[in-house]
Formats: sequence, C-alpha cells, structure tokens
Amino acid sequence: MSRFLFRLAAVSGAAGLVGCAASVEQRGNLPTQEKISEIHAGTTTKEEVAKLLGTPSSVSAFNNDKAWYYISRRTSQTAFFDPNVLDQQVYVVNFDDQGVVKAVDHKALQDGREITPVARATPAPGRELSFLEQLIGNLGKFNGGGPTGGGGGGGGNQGPKPNDSTGQ
Repeated sequence: MSRFLFRLAAVSGAAGLVGCAASVEQRGNLPTQEKISEIHAGTTTKEEVAKLLGTPSSVSAFNNDKAWYYISRRTSQTAFFDPNVLDQQVYVVNFDDQGVVKAVDHKALQDGREITPVARATPAPGRELSFLEQLIGNLGKFNGGGPTGGGGGGGGNQGPKPNDSTGQ
C-alpha cells in the first residue's frame, strides 16, 4: 500500500510541475523580410501592400488610414502570473494622400516605452454634493406621514387599491 501512495504522490507532483511550465504564445502575423523588401516607397500602392502582406493588424485612427501596422508579439506565461513579453516586432507602412507607400518603418521591443496612466479622475459636475446640499435635498423626502396618506407630496387618490372593494 505504501508503494501505491508513493507512486500516487510522484504522479501528482509531476502533474503539478507540468501545470506550472511556462507556455509561449505567438500573436499577430509578422511579414517575412522578403515580402517587406518587395515594398518600394513611391511606387507600391495600398492594394499591392495588402496582396503582399495581408490585412494589417491595425490602421491609424486619426490619420485617414495613412499608416498600416503589422504587429507580432511573443509572450511567455507561467501559471496565473502576468505574461512576460519575449519579443515584439512592428512594421509601419506609411502612405501618402494618393495611397502610395511613403515609407516603411520597423520598431522592435526596445523601441517601446512603458507608460503609466494618470490615476486621477476628471470631476463631473453634479456628482458630488456638499453636506448642506445633501441635507437640503432630503428635507421633503422624509416626512411624518404614514402609509395611509397625509403627506408624501403625491396629493389626492393615486389609483385603485387591490384590496379595496370601493374601486377608489
């Protein structure tokens, strides 16, 4: 029986180690250097770039589609920890107003910058009330009227009551 428990512990330990192994993931489609070299500034059009490299990963949002981005990223992740970026390559194809390639740029992982977003919030008017405004705003809400009427601001009959035989 002790051999069985030893084997069970060994198999469990091996399965646990396999579960903690790092997994490497490749995302994006990085064009080959041969395909990039077929793009020539001043002569290659958007249609030709699309045929050579395929659909871009992203396009410029503020520049009327004048820049196409081909992004590839390889990451490694162990268990539930944040992934580590092993490699990142970005090709930027810039076009002129006629849709002809103006330039092709290459950016790598070392060209990137780590940014830290500002942690504060923009105040929106009307969201925060002062203590006095809250006090004044609640004056009419809590009056001494019971459930049978006598206050509450509604005034008059509010419609038929389900258990009322008079229909008022």
